[in-house]
This record gives sequence, structure tokens and C-alpha cells, in this order.
Amino acid sequence: MSPRRSYDQYCSAARALDVVGDRWTLLIVRELLAGPRRYTDLHADLPGVSTDVLASRLKDMERDGLTTRRRLPPPGAAYVYELTPRGSELLPVLQALGTWGQAELGERRPTDAVRAHWFALPLLRDLEGEGLVEVRLEEGEFHVYVGAEGGPVYGDGPAPAEPDARLALDTGTCTAVARGESSVPDAVRDGRITVTGDGTLAKALREG
Repeated sequence: MSPRRSYDQYCSAARALDVVGDRWTLLIVRELLAGPRRYTDLHADLPGVSTDVLASRLKDMERDGLTTRRRLPPPGAAYVYELTPRGSELLPVLQALGTWGQAELGERRPTDAVRAHWFALPLLRDLEGEGLVEVRLEEGEFHVYVGAEGGPVYGDGPAPAEPDARLALDTGTCTAVARGESSVPDAVRDGRITVTGDGTLAKALREG
């Protein structure tokens, strides 16, 4: 575990950056907002991070009270990492950074990696109410917990239970939402997002 570096400034922003300002830390938080993850799963969904750096960041985050590490009961018996309540409080920080970074997205570069669930937070910003929403993209499927208080914010793959709404959209529409060029309600009205389901969220989106 590396010693924590500090800006040594009596400023809450500087103190926050002492904890989350290292490269990869906030992206690890992004992945753990999906719930407990094994080290191998984290490494697979953080392309570009070395095993040494990831292990070091996870130790630092545990030291700083952002994450915990626990062993799953049999038959899993693997260790998983998960956010503490303090770590989960970084969701609005990531949301704000994502909004600020919309102008930086531009066109996808040939070297850019992409995972379907990386679009979860941009879509979540546009969804109101409470419920489980399944999202189908060309890159894959994920689900989001709209209005969730505590627990996972999203998850990779199909919804674990019957969702309140299902959304289907192409890459161009999802990219437009991620860039802030369109919103989910606007894309639904324009027919670029297909909404199915009988839940309150599905009805609200269709009627919006």
C-alpha cells in the first residue's frame, strides 16, 4: 500500500482529491456502483490498468474507507470488493463529472474501449421515478435501478427480475444521450428508443 500523498491544503476540494484524485480511482468506483465485483471482473472492465496498479488502488481505497473486501460464502468462496456507504456517496460526483465531460467525448476513436454498462450513468441521469429498467444496446445489455437508495445502481447483463421497463436503442442514440445532444424522453418521442413493459416507468416514458 502506497502512503497517501496530500496537497497539504486546508480546503475540502483538496482533501477530496487526496482520496480520489489518483488515476483509476473514480473509474473503479464507477465499476463498483454495480455492486460487489471480483478482482478479475474489475480488471476485465478497466482496460488499460495494470494488475499492480489496480491492486494498489484497491488497497488505497480500502484504507481510505471507500471500499471493503470480503469473501463470498461457498460455493463461490471468491473475494469481492464493494463500496462502503462513503464510497457510494461518490455517485453524484461521477454524475457531475460525466455531465461536464460530455463535450470531451467527440467521435469514438479506434483505440477507445467500450462496455455497454458504461452508458448506465448517462442514461440514469435522464430517468425519473423508481424501478428496474433493462437496457439493450448493440454492444450488450445492462440494467439500472432508478431511484435506488443504497445497493447497486446498475448491473451488467439482463435484469435479474421482471423489469418495470425495457429500453432498446442503437449505438448512435446512446452516444447522443451520453454526449448530451439528446435526452431519453426526447429519443422516446422521436422513436429512436423503443419502450416496452407495463410498469409505471414504462408508461411514464411512453406518455412523456
